[in-house]
Order: sequence, then structure tokens, then C-alpha cells
Amino acid sequence: MCNLDVVPDPSLVRFRRIIESACEALEARREEINDLNVFPVADGDTGDNMARTLRAVLDSLDDMTTDGRAIDEIGRDEIVHEVSRAALLGARGNSGVILSQIVRGLTEELASKPGQRIDPALAAAALHRASDAAYESVREPQEGTILTVIREIAGRVSQPVAHMESANFPADVDDERQDAALAELMDGAVTVGEQSVARSPELLPLLKESGVVDSGGYGMVVIISGILAALSGDASAPDRVAHHAAPALGIAARREHSSTNFRWCTNFAVMGAELVPQAF
Repeated sequence: MCNLDVVPDPSLVRFRRIIESACEALEARREEINDLNVFPVADGDTGDNMARTLRAVLDSLDDMTTDGRAIDEIGRDEIVHEVSRAALLGARGNSGVILSQIVRGLTEELASKPGQRIDPALAAAALHRASDAAYESVREPQEGTILTVIREIAGRVSQPVAHMESANFPADVDDERQDAALAELMDGAVTVGEQSVARSPELLPLLKESGVVDSGGYGMVVIISGILAALSGDASAPDRVAHHAAPALGIAARREHSSTNFRWCTNFAVMGAELVPQAF
């Protein structure tokens, strides 16, 4: 499970509770997400792979604070580097890797404004960067998947931000006001995310044939509902997300994709200095 002992530092607790809440929401529907998995490979592990990614992020936060440092003492740059690295190395399968790139895009944008509180404007920019990073991580992006969901969420969040008189917070904004403003954005993100997931069978024929919605997109909405729960203080927020049961046809479709020769998904991490990702 994703529940870990809370490190007794206020700033760290506040940061971790958001990730932990997202992880708990995902864990609660992990098997349901697995059962919906028919694309790109019907191996029934999307929920498992996305959960592993978030667990890795939580583990990285704990590792950074073993010497007693608070998040404010560590600095955003180090947090971004470690969280992004942990998400990528902890990712498994297509859904895990794409989620790790969403995490990377989010954290890199949040760290791009040193000293700035995370306000609606920065949150919207972070979601757009996350969407871009997700699309760039896939050689042949397919609509009707988690890619569509994160892109449409980013677009929805940007709309109200563009018309806000105070999309940028002053330096002395309190935690309560910050959480309330971000929770309002995430509430809208969950709504548009659910709508995007519901449309996924219309964009991806295999989903429609199998009678399921996209598992990765659904998992993404569940994650955001967990973030909403932490920001709003409403632990029931994830319960409001509609459930999606996989019919027998979806299970049959998964069996049709089974193989006795190629039964594992292998991930490679290439690390080094001055690497050019586009060259691979």
C-alpha cells in the first residue's frame, strides 16, 4: 500500500499528503483499472504500473529527508530531480512511463519559478507542460488514452485561470487560501477528465469493441481526485468519480492479446551526461 509513516516536519507533511492521497485513491481502484486494460497491450496491469510509479515518488521523498532536512531546506531543484528520477526508474509498462513523464513535466514547471507559491497560473502552466511531456514520450501518440485526458484537463484548467483577477498569489498567501484555489481548479479537472474518459471509446475503436473506457485515462482522473481530496480536505472526493466495470467482452479481448512467446514488458533506463533523447 501507499501509506507511509509521516515525517514530522510541517512543510514535508503538507507536500507528501497530496502525493499520498493521490496514491491512496489509485490503490483503491487499482484492480478496477487493471480490468479495463486492453490497450496498447491487454495484459491487465495498468493500475499496478501507475501505482508503482506513485509509490516510487513517495519513497524518494522519504529518502531525501532521512537526514532531517525540511523540504524548504532541500530546495525545489533537488526535489524535482529526485522525484522525476524516482518516477521514471519506478515506472513499469507504458502507463507507468507516461505517468512518470507527466510527473516530470509538472515538477519541472513548478520548479521553474523559484520562490513563487504554487498558484492557479503556475498550476495551469504545469499541467500544460505535463501534457507536452506525455505526448513527447510516445513515438506514435494515440488519442482516446491518458494523453487525451491530460491534454483536455490542461485545457480546462487554463480557461478559468485566464479570466481570474488574482491567478498569481502574493508571496504572503496563506496555506488555506492556496489550497482552496487549487482545489477549485482540480475539481474542474476531475469533471473534464471524467468526460474525456467517457468519450475514449469513441476515439479508440478497440475500446469500443471491448466495451471499456481507457484504463490509463481513468487512472489519471482517479489520481487527480486524490489530489483534490488532499487540497479540499474532503476525503470523499475520489468516491464521486464514476466507476467503470469491465464486461466479459473486455476480458475476452485481453485473452486474444495473450502470447506465450512475449509475456513480459522490459523497460530500459539509459543514463549519462549530454544525452540527446531525440537521437534514440
